[in-house]
Amino acid sequence: MATAPSERSRVRRAPKRADYDRETIDAILDEALVAHLGFVADGQPYVIPTLHARVGDEVLIHGSAASRMVTLLGAGVPACLTVTLIDGLVLARSAFHHSMNYRSVVVLGTARFVEGPEARERALEAFTEKLLPGRWDEVRPPTRQELKGTRVLALPLTESSAKLRTGDPVDDDEDYNLDVWAGVVPLTLAPGTPQPDARLREGITPSPSLAAWGG
Repeated sequence: MATAPSERSRVRRAPKRADYDRETIDAILDEALVAHLGFVADGQPYVIPTLHARVGDEVLIHGSAASRMVTLLGAGVPACLTVTLIDGLVLARSAFHHSMNYRSVVVLGTARFVEGPEARERALEAFTEKLLPGRWDEVRPPTRQELKGTRVLALPLTESSAKLRTGDPVDDDEDYNLDVWAGVVPLTLAPGTPQPDARLREGITPSPSLAAWGG
């Protein structure tokens, strides 16, 4: 999409960095491991970090059935969900023009409850697979009691936008002659060596999903 899906979702600051294409938005949401969910309760703004998973045209969030966040959002309180991926430090010749290369998404809207144990179980599968593809088939599925104590919210991607920065620093013309190193320091998120649980029984090796992911 060349234009924002709504006026309130339009990127105003540095609009040239905006991207309203769903493929871009979906890719960023799928890569990001943590989302921040904003809402207002009794006049006080809150922003809560949470696991998320995109399924089709919605972003899923889950929490305890007793959670204030889940209860309020399920009742129709407006929500703002954001994710950010940092790709590099942008080091300029002047302090003012230092920046970061990044990819981010903002989703505005009203969430709905995902109802029914089967639908909630499919959602928990999506969360598990988001963390480590293939993991769901290797572990114990949730019990009826665990499903009962979990609520899942679905936030539509109807009003969503991406914002990205790529490339070199942009310095003032007179600063390009300064004897200062400038450029980009790439940043990536990489898995380390798996650390076994202290109570892991002897002889159990990393599962195929972990081995395939890089463990």
